[in-house]
Amino acid sequence: MNDFVSSGWSIYIAAATILGLVGCLALLVIASKTRQVSGDNSTGHVWDEDLKELNNPLPRWWAVLFVLTVWFAGIYLYLYPGLGSSTGSLNWSSAGQYQAEQDKAMAAMGPVYAKYAATPAPELAKEPKALAIGERLFINNCAACHGSDAKGSKGFPNLTDTDWLYGGRPEKIVETITHGRRGMMPPMAAAVGSAADVSNVANYVLSLSGSAHNAIAAAAGKSKFAVCAACHGADGKGNQALGAPNLTDKIWLHGWGEEAIVAIVNNGKTNMMPAQDKRLSAEQIHVLGAYVWNLSQSAVATDAAGAAVAK
Repeated sequence: MNDFVSSGWSIYIAAATILGLVGCLALLVIASKTRQVSGDNSTGHVWDEDLKELNNPLPRWWAVLFVLTVWFAGIYLYLYPGLGSSTGSLNWSSAGQYQAEQDKAMAAMGPVYAKYAATPAPELAKEPKALAIGERLFINNCAACHGSDAKGSKGFPNLTDTDWLYGGRPEKIVETITHGRRGMMPPMAAAVGSAADVSNVANYVLSLSGSAHNAIAAAAGKSKFAVCAACHGADGKGNQALGAPNLTDKIWLHGWGEEAIVAIVNNGKTNMMPAQDKRLSAEQIHVLGAYVWNLSQSAVATDAAGAAVAK
């Protein structure tokens, strides 16, 4: 791969571009001077008995337009990047323009974000304007994975419930957005034992959440779950410090059922959320974090009400 980013390729591209433009002009000159005609101004080629190919010169307007096009290309390549690694006399780049537009937007929005910077998330959640800004930030930066409704999909967490891999406090959400997360479960089949043991453990995991399972297999897999308990806990309720999921609820990030669990035990699983601190400022992340935190608060209230009724 290094060969494709070496200086040799830059020179090759620049040379090919210049020779292409010069070749276009040369072709026009040669064509204008080449006259292979007979007395009737034809090239001597005849089709369908009487259809002759004439050798009339190109219209002057067409030739002038052709030359102007080539000259325009030359001027463009002098001003803008196009000749290999040359940046052009204007030193323009799409990345530079994007950054300039971002800086301009931040300068315009800076006072707005500064007003919210010191406001705690619970208070920001009561500010309709702050939530509207947070929603736009979410749509532009998070919805591609978590969905426009923030309910996620297979492999992408639902942000509207109370199930959090690393914790749902506002500061934890901000930490996640800022630095990203890399969750990894290594393949555990060898540590668990045979294929039958893996199946038994899968059924035990299903039993923890009251999901449909084989009770006999689950009983046999309980002792083998000790291998998993190091991360998920002896009770299977997970460990937010490690990002280890709670196995006792009925929320399955990577698929439900014995087959899905066996596949994860056998093959492991790696999930990554990229850090957003290069895309968003700390003030933007603060507002976005408050918006994401607020998404789950109706679920928190529902859970609390359910717990009160249960008592």
